Amino acid sequence: MPDFYYAMVSPPCRAALLTAKAVGVNLNLKTIDLSKEEHKKPEFLAINPQHTVPTLVDGDLTMWESRAICTYLASQYGKSDSFYPSNPKTRARVEHMLYFDMGTLYKRFGEYAYPVVFRGEQPNPEKLESLHEALGWLNDALAGHDCVLAASVSTFEAGGIDLGRHSRVATWLANCKTSLPGYDEANAPGAAIFGSFAKPALSK
Repeated sequence: MPDFYYAMVSPPCRAALLTAKAVGVNLNLKTIDLSKEEHKKPEFLAINPQHTVPTLVDGDLTMWESRAICTYLASQYGKSDSFYPSNPKTRARVEHMLYFDMGTLYKRFGEYAYPVVFRGEQPNPEKLESLHEALGWLNDALAGHDCVLAASVSTFEAGGIDLGRHSRVATWLANCKTSLPGYDEANAPGAAIFGSFAKPALSK
């Protein structure tokens, strides 16, 4: 059983948890308390010198970067290729959205939210509009369910981002909440924890 080092509050960690649920692989969960800087302790640095979560250890394979973990779990443990297609063009569309989430969508959320939540700065309306621009692109591109995007977008919602401006995104996320395997266990609690401290800060 793969070891999975994670923090429930982290959307990238929850994306990998949702992927594991979707493909039916059990993980040996090992919680890392970021507030206590457990990710910087020598025993964890010996596993991952970049001290990031999530981190996966599966036999002789040790890896981090959540989207890579998601694709590995789907490839290694998926019972079919329906979740992570073998057809190059179909797979490219999946990977397109993974990289869009990492490089644009969640990046813009971080640029807007993290200075406010973690450094006490005032919300920047221009950065909020930049996030909504990315959500608009997602609204136009949605097709099917994606665990990575569900973890990200549910975190936005928990943080008070108005998804009502993007009707397809709102409908898609509502459907993810009821249809993704293990959503209530693997994602909802962590999104709620993030929202409990992020939403008051972002609503200033």
